[in-house]
Amino acid sequence: MSPAPGRSPVLNLDTLVRLRRGLGNAPAPLRRLSLPDGMTAPLGCDAVAVPAGIGPLLMPRLPRVGCVYSDETHWWWIVPSDSDYALEWPAPARYATGAIVPDALHAPGLIHRPDGTLPYTPPIPLYLTLCRITGTTPAWSRPISA
Repeated sequence: MSPAPGRSPVLNLDTLVRLRRGLGNAPAPLRRLSLPDGMTAPLGCDAVAVPAGIGPLLMPRLPRVGCVYSDETHWWWIVPSDSDYALEWPAPARYATGAIVPDALHAPGLIHRPDGTLPYTPPIPLYLTLCRITGTTPAWSRPISA
Protein backbone atom coordinates (compact mmCIF):
# COMPACT_ATOMS: atom_id res chain seq x y z
CA MET A 1 0.00 0.00 0.00
CA SER A 2 1.48 3.33 -1.04
CA PRO A 3 1.07 6.48 0.98
CA ALA A 4 -1.17 9.21 -0.33
CA PRO A 5 0.58 11.69 -2.64
CA GLY A 6 2.64 14.18 -0.63
CA ARG A 7 2.64 12.04 2.54
CA SER A 8 5.46 9.97 3.99
CA PRO A 9 4.94 6.28 4.77
CA VAL A 10 4.16 5.43 8.37
CA LEU A 11 6.79 3.26 10.06
CA ASN A 12 5.69 1.05 12.91
CA LEU A 13 7.87 -0.79 15.41
CA ASP A 14 7.94 -4.02 13.37
CA THR A 15 9.22 -2.13 10.33
CA LEU A 16 11.93 -0.41 12.37
CA VAL A 17 13.09 -3.72 13.86
CA ARG A 18 13.29 -5.30 10.39
CA LEU A 19 15.25 -2.33 9.10
CA ARG A 20 17.68 -2.54 12.02
CA ARG A 21 18.23 -6.24 11.51
CA GLY A 22 18.86 -5.59 7.84
CA LEU A 23 21.78 -3.31 8.61
CA GLY A 24 24.06 -6.26 9.33
CA ASN A 25 26.12 -6.96 12.38
CA ALA A 26 25.06 -5.16 15.49
CA PRO A 27 27.76 -3.25 17.37
CA ALA A 28 29.37 -4.92 20.35
CA PRO A 29 27.43 -4.30 23.56
CA LEU A 30 28.76 -1.63 25.88
CA ARG A 31 30.10 -3.09 29.08
CA ARG A 32 30.44 -1.12 32.30
CA LEU A 33 33.03 -2.05 34.88
CA SER A 34 31.08 -3.19 37.92
CA LEU A 35 32.30 -2.40 41.39
CA PRO A 36 32.84 -5.23 43.86
CA ASP A 37 30.23 -5.82 46.55
CA GLY A 38 30.59 -3.42 49.45
CA MET A 39 32.19 -0.65 47.36
CA THR A 40 30.53 2.74 47.04
CA ALA A 41 31.20 5.44 44.45
CA PRO A 42 30.05 8.75 45.99
CA LEU A 43 32.03 10.72 43.38
CA GLY A 44 30.73 8.79 40.38
CA CYS A 45 32.80 6.39 38.38
CA ASP A 46 35.00 6.74 35.28
CA ALA A 47 37.99 4.66 34.18
CA VAL A 48 41.40 5.17 32.62
CA ALA A 49 42.65 2.38 30.34
CA VAL A 50 46.31 1.75 29.68
CA PRO A 51 47.93 -0.95 27.55
CA ALA A 52 48.53 -4.14 29.51
CA GLY A 53 52.29 -3.70 29.31
CA ILE A 54 52.13 -0.38 31.17
CA GLY A 55 49.81 -1.54 33.96
CA PRO A 56 52.44 -3.40 36.02
CA LEU A 57 54.74 -0.36 35.79
CA LEU A 58 52.10 1.91 37.32
CA MET A 59 51.01 -0.21 40.26
CA PRO A 60 54.11 0.10 42.50
CA ARG A 61 54.54 3.82 41.78
CA LEU A 62 51.15 4.95 43.06
CA PRO A 63 50.47 6.02 46.67
CA ARG A 64 47.02 4.38 46.59
CA VAL A 65 45.62 1.91 44.10
CA GLY A 66 41.87 1.57 43.74
CA CYS A 67 40.00 -1.06 41.77
CA VAL A 68 41.96 -2.24 38.76
CA TYR A 69 40.56 -4.50 36.05
CA SER A 70 42.32 -6.22 33.17
CA ASP A 71 41.62 -7.97 29.93
CA GLU A 72 44.00 -9.28 27.28
CA THR A 73 45.00 -5.82 26.06
CA HIS A 74 44.33 -3.22 28.78
CA TRP A 75 44.35 -2.46 32.48
CA TRP A 76 41.44 -0.28 33.66
CA TRP A 77 41.83 2.04 36.68
CA ILE A 78 38.70 3.36 38.44
CA VAL A 79 38.82 7.13 39.02
CA PRO A 80 36.18 9.64 40.20
CA SER A 81 33.85 11.04 37.53
CA ASP A 82 35.13 14.03 35.57
CA SER A 83 38.79 13.17 36.19
CA ASP A 84 39.36 14.24 32.61
CA TYR A 85 38.32 17.81 33.36
CA ALA A 86 41.11 20.11 32.12
CA LEU A 87 43.41 17.09 31.64
CA GLU A 88 44.70 15.53 28.46
CA TRP A 89 45.47 11.97 29.48
CA PRO A 90 48.72 10.98 27.76
CA ALA A 91 48.61 8.54 24.86
CA PRO A 92 48.26 5.63 24.80
CA ALA A 93 45.89 5.97 27.79
CA ARG A 94 42.15 6.18 27.07
CA TYR A 95 39.58 7.84 29.29
CA ALA A 96 36.26 6.01 29.66
CA THR A 97 33.38 8.13 30.95
CA GLY A 98 31.01 6.08 33.08
CA ALA A 99 33.62 3.28 33.28
CA ILE A 100 32.25 1.90 30.02
CA VAL A 101 34.60 -0.48 28.26
CA PRO A 102 34.10 -0.07 24.50
CA ASP A 103 34.45 -2.97 22.08
CA ALA A 104 34.86 -5.62 24.79
CA LEU A 105 33.51 -9.10 24.17
CA HIS A 106 33.87 -9.90 27.88
CA ALA A 107 33.98 -7.62 30.88
CA PRO A 108 37.54 -7.20 32.19
CA GLY A 109 38.28 -9.06 35.42
CA LEU A 110 39.07 -7.43 38.75
CA ILE A 111 42.79 -7.84 39.55
CA HIS A 112 43.10 -5.43 42.48
CA ARG A 113 40.63 -4.43 45.17
CA PRO A 114 41.65 -1.79 47.69
CA ASP A 115 41.01 -1.99 51.41
CA GLY A 116 37.93 -0.06 52.47
CA THR A 117 34.86 0.88 50.48
CA LEU A 118 36.17 3.45 47.96
CA PRO A 119 37.17 2.10 44.52
CA TYR A 120 39.22 5.08 43.38
CA THR A 121 42.82 5.48 42.32
CA PRO A 122 43.63 9.17 42.90
CA PRO A 123 43.64 10.68 39.39
CA ILE A 124 46.45 13.23 39.79
CA PRO A 125 49.10 10.69 40.91
CA LEU A 126 47.85 8.31 38.18
CA TYR A 127 48.10 11.10 35.58
CA LEU A 128 51.59 12.16 36.69
CA THR A 129 52.85 8.58 36.79
CA LEU A 130 51.46 7.94 33.31
CA CYS A 131 53.16 11.13 32.07
CA ARG A 132 56.45 9.96 33.54
CA ILE A 133 56.22 6.44 32.09
CA THR A 134 55.19 7.70 28.63
CA GLY A 135 57.64 10.62 28.57
CA THR A 136 54.81 13.15 28.28
CA THR A 137 55.04 16.61 29.80
CA PRO A 138 52.03 17.26 32.08
CA ALA A 139 49.57 19.68 30.49
CA TRP A 140 50.10 22.38 33.13
CA SER A 141 53.89 22.32 32.57
CA ARG A 142 53.79 22.93 28.82
CA PRO A 143 54.72 26.36 27.47
CA ILE A 144 51.81 28.58 26.55
CA SER A 145 51.96 30.24 23.16
CA ALA A 146 50.30 33.55 22.45
